[in-house]
Amino acid sequence: MQLIIISGPSGSGKTTLSEIILENIKDGLILNTDNYYRTGILSKILSKVLISYFDRKISINFALFNRDLDFILKNRISNFSYKYSFKTKSIKKIYKKTKNIKYIIIEGIFGEEILKSLSKKNCILIKLKANKQICMKRVVKRDFIERGKSKYHAKKNFIKAWDLFHKNKDNSRNHCKTIFIKKRSDINPLLKHIISIVN
Repeated sequence: MQLIIISGPSGSGKTTLSEIILENIKDGLILNTDNYYRTGILSKILSKVLISYFDRKISINFALFNRDLDFILKNRISNFSYKYSFKTKSIKKIYKKTKNIKYIIIEGIFGEEILKSLSKKNCILIKLKANKQICMKRVVKRDFIERGKSKYHAKKNFIKAWDLFHKNKDNSRNHCKTIFIKKRSDINPLLKHIISIVN
């Protein structure tokens, strides 16, 4: 099964690109790392006291993510998905069966971290290159609407998150095919390339 890892800083368009791919190529599934944040009292406390907690590796439940990914890879089906709520710091399980999965899109700021534990043979890494100011504008708007943050705190968290993301550079391009997306016109050649692989 083909794995497509979409990596980029917050606000770079990872979710949008994932949805475009899924709309154009059948039999795929998106696993968004944002839906695998840890829950519980400790997570709630850390999210209040640690700047950009959700942009740090300690915030993700990698064991839960890997368990779900392993099941899908072995069975080519998914029986449910998760939806994380930033307001309640909880996960909702959504039951929906998806069969005959040919490819999985793993998207989120932790995509490259997850890639470290995967076989690179059937992986494509897509890195989104985006302008910092444009990303910040998107994130501040999103966090104000969806996460209840003040614009001041959203901006402060974004700046820290941007630094964290670029600090944790990975050499994944040495181990799997890496594609860089810098502008919207790069998407059509990417879709053709994915179609040729999964069909």
